[in-house]
Amino acid sequence: MIEIVNRKANYDYQILETIEAGLVLKGTEIKSIRDGKANLKDSYAIVKNNEVFILNMHISQYKEGNVFNHEETRTRKLLLNKKEIFKLRDSIVLNGYTLIPLKLYFKNNKVKILIGIAKGKKNYDKRESIKQRDIDREVKKQYKNLNLK
Repeated sequence: MIEIVNRKANYDYQILETIEAGLVLKGTEIKSIRDGKANLKDSYAIVKNNEVFILNMHISQYKEGNVFNHEETRTRKLLLNKKEIFKLRDSIVLNGYTLIPLKLYFKNNKVKILIGIAKGKKNYDKRESIKQRDIDREVKKQYKNLNLK
């Protein structure tokens, strides 16, 4: 199962809520995603004219796509309900949050994207995340050593 994850999202942002959305894609984009040739790093979503778009999402060109290939970082539309779009718009405008793509995956042969409503972390928050990750790693290591004995 193909799953493309934005690894920097949890480090740079505090994820408050997630929403699953569909994507409007071209045929060569689908084939490239199936090959695992997509990248969510530095991408974000915006609400414009009551529609949600994702910007800077990189999907490499399909090697056998010739003339019909797509532009790699084009703006892509997300498929959401009106209620969800208004909720996202309000959280951006009123609270100053950001929409960050967290994961790109297939569900019932359709490409879905997991969007997170996020709040940016400060440097001290990032240090705290690193510290917590190191502690978790040590605990797992100790637990593994206990099970081996």
